[in-house]
Formats: sequence, structure tokens, C-alpha cells
Amino acid sequence: MSFDNIRTNDIDQYIGKPNVLIIDLREPEEYANGHIPTAVNIPYDHLEERKYSLKNYDLLIFYCDRGNISLLAARDMLKEGFYIKSLFGGLRAYRGRLEKSR
Repeated sequence: MSFDNIRTNDIDQYIGKPNVLIIDLREPEEYANGHIPTAVNIPYDHLEERKYSLKNYDLLIFYCDRGNISLLAARDMLKEGFYIKSLFGGLRAYRGRLEKSR
């Protein structure tokens, strides 16, 4: 099994799709300052304890700041049987619109 890397300009096609969850692995403060629309915040350190709540999704897309943490998360969750994509280059490479939390 392996996971796919997706380019930053390809993530827009997954925003709002049913059964797809985009997960921001950064810390809550970073997420609040700007994240990809529809992404939920699950910091990498909390992913293990939240994995059972993710079983209902057909696809998980991970991203972090630069792409390194999302690769680690993808590798870990792949072992659990999830279908994973990782955003290549992370949020720093993304040029789309960001949402901010209040």
C-alpha cells in the first residue's frame, strides 16, 4: 500500500466533496490564522486518539506547514487501512484562498 501526494492546485477539487476530509495537522493557533476551506484541525499529536472518528470517510487529505508532518501522518494512518493523500509542499506551497477562524 502507498499514498498519493497531490499538488496544491489539485486540492481545490476535493474541497466540499462528500466522504472526503481535509485535515490540517498544524497547531490550533496556526489553523486559526488561515487554513484551506472545509479543513478540520487535528494536530499531528492528536491524530492517534482521533483515528476512530475518521473511519467514516473514504479519503483523508493531510497537510501541514511544509509537507513533512503530513508525510509522517500519511505513513502512520496508511498502516491503519485509511486511503490517504498528502498535500505536496504543505500550506506554504498553496496559493488558494484561506479561511480564518474567529
